[in-house]
Amino acid sequence: MAPKLLITGATGYIGGDFLYLVSQEHPDWEISCLVRNSDKGAKVAAAYPKVRLVYGDLDATEIIEAAAANADIVYHFAHADHEPSARAIAKGLARREGDGPGYWIHTSGAGILGVETIQLADYGNLLEKVYDDWDKIQELKSLPDEAPHRNVDKIVLASYSDKVKTAIVSPSTIYGPGRGPDNTRSVQVPGAVEAFLKHKKAFKVGKGHNVWHYVHINDLSKLYLLLGEAAVNGGPPATWNEEGYYLAENGEFVWGDLIQELADAAHKKGVLPDSEVESLTPDETGRLLPFGPVSIGTNSRGISIRAKKLLGWKPTMPSIHDEVANAVEIEARRLGLIKGHAELVQE
Repeated sequence: MAPKLLITGATGYIGGDFLYLVSQEHPDWEISCLVRNSDKGAKVAAAYPKVRLVYGDLDATEIIEAAAANADIVYHFAHADHEPSARAIAKGLARREGDGPGYWIHTSGAGILGVETIQLADYGNLLEKVYDDWDKIQELKSLPDEAPHRNVDKIVLASYSDKVKTAIVSPSTIYGPGRGPDNTRSVQVPGAVEAFLKHKKAFKVGKGHNVWHYVHINDLSKLYLLLGEAAVNGGPPATWNEEGYYLAENGEFVWGDLIQELADAAHKKGVLPDSEVESLTPDETGRLLPFGPVSIGTNSRGISIRAKKLLGWKPTMPSIHDEVANAVEIEARRLGLIKGHAELVQE
């Protein structure tokens, strides 16, 4: 019997890319997607006519609970900080009547590992703390309450039982064009490039020595797929619940260095007057880029071991450095600063 999936955030960047992959790899799986309106629903239906649409926003908790109760696996991509929807998923899976446990694969975010930078207000400087999801998994489950995304992580961690098995996936900086039906754009790098182009100069927070890790959106979707396949097979080889925390990354980068690469590429394309990178205070950064101090000024250093060791997850896509020119091109096009081939042909 085909497993039943409920996906939230299917028109978003991460959820949309996963919907593409799972539909390609398992066309027999029964997929329902929570969509907040008919416009979003139409985009999903046009690309995936077999998908069942469930209409409601994240505050439609009764609808979410009922949909979760009817699912074997819930993929929650829509919002890492939204508590009512998370509680609804927990309640729905807890009253599920199918054979065996229901599985909840939840998307958190590696911004949670930036808590030390935030606590110290030490933006733009390198901090030595490095997490991992194998030997140091207990640290990931007991981060301070003020850490980003921790509020919903705690709901997920408290919800597992004989009827509910959970896994939290915490992606690092995600990059690359998505393959979903609506939003195909990430947040951190595209948002930074957009701000640089509008400001007409690239900038970093302080010294820009802070470090994050990275993961390509296509590789991230493969991890989610492996977890879903493990759930369909009864759980193994994945670990769940107390050992169900998965960092997702394929290497690290220094934000100041990446920003310099972006500035060089933007100047080369003629969309920045020079390749100089300004050093700004957190407050100055925040005025030019919403959430900028956290987005490009924190440290988020977390090594992915669990998925690679247990699931055989092997990222294969080009590194974040290889995608710099493409990232600049896409944002410059969005802002009308350069023209695509189709526009040039029409002239």
